[in-house]
Amino acid sequence: MRRLLLTTWMAIALLVSTAQLARAQTAVCDGLQGDKRQLAQEIMQAQKPYACCDGTIAECVAKRPRCVLARRLADDVCRRAGAGQDRAAIERALTKRAESMSRGGASVPIDLSRSTPVGEADGKVTVVAYVCGRCPYCSKLIPTIKRQIAEGVLKGKAKLYVKLFPIRSHAYSTESGKGALAAQELGKFWPFLDQLYAHFDDFDAAKIPDYAVAAGMDRAAFVNAFGDAAITTRLVDSKKEGIRNKVEATPTIFLNGYKYSGDLSAITFQDVVEEEFDRMTGKTTE
Repeated sequence: MRRLLLTTWMAIALLVSTAQLARAQTAVCDGLQGDKRQLAQEIMQAQKPYACCDGTIAECVAKRPRCVLARRLADDVCRRAGAGQDRAAIERALTKRAESMSRGGASVPIDLSRSTPVGEADGKVTVVAYVCGRCPYCSKLIPTIKRQIAEGVLKGKAKLYVKLFPIRSHAYSTESGKGALAAQELGKFWPFLDQLYAHFDDFDAAKIPDYAVAAGMDRAAFVNAFGDAAITTRLVDSKKEGIRNKVEATPTIFLNGYKYSGDLSAITFQDVVEEEFDRMTGKTTE
């Protein structure tokens, strides 16, 4: 009888604990229903944050004060479950994020001396993106990141630099890269890059000087800069630097000199930059 009572009380305690964890969610997680909610809860009850708290994600979210990273990871899990990702995909994304954000070793050297940043000068998170002017994913991601940092939720927290990394398989990657560096010489790097990506689908290499004019440059000055042998040398040097830093594809992102290899959706990128900002400012709980 005593063993039966003990077993019964243990079962009740487990149910109460599970119910408490289920209630101790976030606004994102609270929006899930049915199998998606169940999947998110199971993952959060099995996975642990890589910093800030020693328990599972679910346990850490339930504590007060709450570990900020645990809440971020809970939201990440729930967004992915809500989007229909399966357990393997969600757990793989958590692993890649942990590998990227759990820092080890020294940051890589990146020469930003001639690069033009977007964002406020005192932004604590330095984002460097190695891009190709003819990279389809870059044409979507970089304008989004730029908006987030220039006028969105990351304003004041981060600054964005772009380094050119032409990809041989991308037609006219060299020409577009030279155009971007020529525009940089004339103080119009970002307006020109905006033009390149705005015309990604109808790009015409012969119209590169037209894109320069649309970006506010004098045609003759741009053509002269574009033809300067020093521009080709700078483009080659930028590519070599990327190779030294183990860049293999575009876009490749570095946060404060550390390579980020996790998911690059706009919402996840925003979240990891805010996580890095929290780390830089010492914020661990909320």
